[in-house]
Amino acid sequence: MGLEKTRRADSLGRKRWRRFRQNRRGFYSLVLFVVLFGLSLGTELLSNDKPLFIRYQGENYFPLWRMYPETVFGGDFDTETDYRDPYIRTRLTADGNIVVFPPNPHSFNSINLELDRPTPAPPSPENFLGTDDRGRDVLARLIYGFRLSILFGAALTAVGTLIGIAAGAVQGYFGGRTDLFFQRFIELWGSMPELYLLIIFASIFKPSMLLLLILLSLFGWMGLSDYVRAEFLKGRNMEYVKAAKALGVGNFTIMSRHLLPNSMTPVITFLPFRMSGAILALTSLDFLGLGVPPSTPSLGELLAQGKANIEAWWLSLSTFVVLVGALVLLIFIGEALREAFDPRK
Repeated sequence: MGLEKTRRADSLGRKRWRRFRQNRRGFYSLVLFVVLFGLSLGTELLSNDKPLFIRYQGENYFPLWRMYPETVFGGDFDTETDYRDPYIRTRLTADGNIVVFPPNPHSFNSINLELDRPTPAPPSPENFLGTDDRGRDVLARLIYGFRLSILFGAALTAVGTLIGIAAGAVQGYFGGRTDLFFQRFIELWGSMPELYLLIIFASIFKPSMLLLLILLSLFGWMGLSDYVRAEFLKGRNMEYVKAAKALGVGNFTIMSRHLLPNSMTPVITFLPFRMSGAILALTSLDFLGLGVPPSTPSLGELLAQGKANIEAWWLSLSTFVVLVGALVLLIFIGEALREAFDPRK
């Protein structure tokens, strides 16, 4: 019996995957998103002001993974080497030495001190997408900001999904007074002014990713819990659930092993949409100055700079392309998942 159930589940999973692949727009969006996210995880290898590899006077050095003082390369100080210093670069490239820089030789916080024009500077061979109002490379901040947005969106989606599943499962399975209590609590909790709370906490505590994740997670679970609650309310009256109760199976086992797998369709189909909403929330809060610390690279901070410097079109345009591109890919993936998990098909 268990083997037959497993085979049916595998067959259903293959059918859903086949339907997902038939949606070419969603499938290729997933492939492109995974590739971009994978590249962003190695951001330091793509954009950094430190060389990936140095061969200096017969010795090999890896500045990206280890700090070397300036005296190692013929400098005068024991502090960390500034590899953008013209003197250090001359030393590293002389006498047959080898220096390998990332494709974009700028980090998110490195300032171009050799600019011959006021900041924000337009695109140039030194800065492919120009600089911001502090002389920092826009391309580097976009790459680092994209990774930060995706990781934050994934973390907020995971936390909100877990809380939403737990709350919806308890409401739907037990019903009665438990369901009524949770429904009244959700009504009260959902009526709280989330933005005002963010403003208050931002003025009390030091801004950080952890604080922002906690505050947004307190409110981000309510939308999903309604769908899980509905699935559990429908499934708790099924014959197999009644049979499990008659055999003495515990409530937690019934909820986790029997009801939850059959209630995951709305959870899975809403994941990309919830992630896009989390990315948009982070960008909006950063734009308002309520998000991550000012030195942290973020898409919202670049949009705020674009608003403050209307003539610097490269700030707003490049950030808009990255942000909208990521959201469009997630929406296409979500639409394909919704069609693949549609029970009518």
